[in-house]
Amino acid sequence: MALVALLILLPFLLMVALIIFLADFHNPFFVQERVGLNKKTFKLIKFRSMLNDEVTLVGKVLRKTGIDELPQLLNIMSAQMFLVGPRPLTQSDISRLGWNDDYYAVRWNLRPGIIGLAQLSPVCDKKMSWYLDHYYIKNESLKLNFQILLSSVLVPFLGKQKVKKILYSK
Repeated sequence: MALVALLILLPFLLMVALIIFLADFHNPFFVQERVGLNKKTFKLIKFRSMLNDEVTLVGKVLRKTGIDELPQLLNIMSAQMFLVGPRPLTQSDISRLGWNDDYYAVRWNLRPGIIGLAQLSPVCDKKMSWYLDHYYIKNESLKLNFQILLSSVLVPFLGKQKVKKILYSK
């Protein structure tokens, strides 16, 4: 499925990479080591949205629409990630959050995902992220995955904030 999506999106992805490059003549991709299944590290790839610790003009659009995440289809093809699941964290994120002990070990029993419940939540904090990741791990199903995917598909068209309002307005 990731291969088909990559093939369909390839002209668009190349255009986005070219726009990023032409905006500031830097590498259009951002690669960072993340922690995945069984706490094994892998190289996550995204479109670069920042330069010199500042979100770029192009980066603002990429982040708002979620387009910056599309290169992670390569991570799915290499079996490092799934489409849906808890976001892969950096080792420094894990340390900062204090998620190193056995209590949080269940989080690394499945592959991380591009799209997760925590990313769709209007609240962004340590406790809510853990609650939503844990909820997903315990309740993973085709129905839940479909709900998360459907919500995520709306992001490029409506933006993350509007989708969050729609999902959590009830």
